[in-house]
Amino acid sequence: MAVLVDDLTGPASLCFDGALDDDLMELMDLVHFPRIHFPLSPYSPIISAEKANHEQLTVTEITSGRFEPSNQMVECDPRHGKYAACRLLYRDDVVPKDVNAAITKTRLSMQFVAWCPTGFKVGINYQPPTVVPGGDLAKVQRAVCMLSNTTAIAEAWARLDHKFDLMYAKRAFVHWYVGEGMEEGEFSEAREDMAALEKDYEELGRLSPESENDDEGQPY
Repeated sequence: MAVLVDDLTGPASLCFDGALDDDLMELMDLVHFPRIHFPLSPYSPIISAEKANHEQLTVTEITSGRFEPSNQMVECDPRHGKYAACRLLYRDDVVPKDVNAAITKTRLSMQFVAWCPTGFKVGINYQPPTVVPGGDLAKVQRAVCMLSNTTAIAEAWARLDHKFDLMYAKRAFVHWYVGEGMEEGEFSEAREDMAALEKDYEELGRLSPESENDDEGQPY
């Protein structure tokens, strides 16, 4: 997935020209609170070389595709959560006019937190998406990677916690960690921390505009 790594880490926007330049420092806008720092990173289009010739893949289509659960790099459904921030990183044959039209159309299906109702930022780079020679992904004219801070990722934490509970109830693999010097009590502490992280994401979606600047209302 070289194309995804290229988009996520940001070197393309630093090395190549684009209509809307982006830089690594602006990615800090995705993190409003210290513990809420796990971005969701859908990529579109994820399409095989065999199907690429049968798809138009307009800016609107690839922008809409980033909401599909199958395009998420973390297993969760973004439609079940609220967004706190979104950064859209477009590549190659994309112009700002088409991006604005696509965002206007697709944002109707998005839910934002009350204290950040317009959390969009856009980067457009003219460098074509990279493909791995002989790989499964098709070479396309345009692509978009979205880095977003959304409460939907809590689904992944809940699933991870459930699997941990099942294994820890049987003490599966615990002896390996204890044998390497880890204390068994650290398992319980880690589980409690994950439960707190789930709660932090739930609270993120319930914050009001006033509580966003209130220390007592911030998830940590």
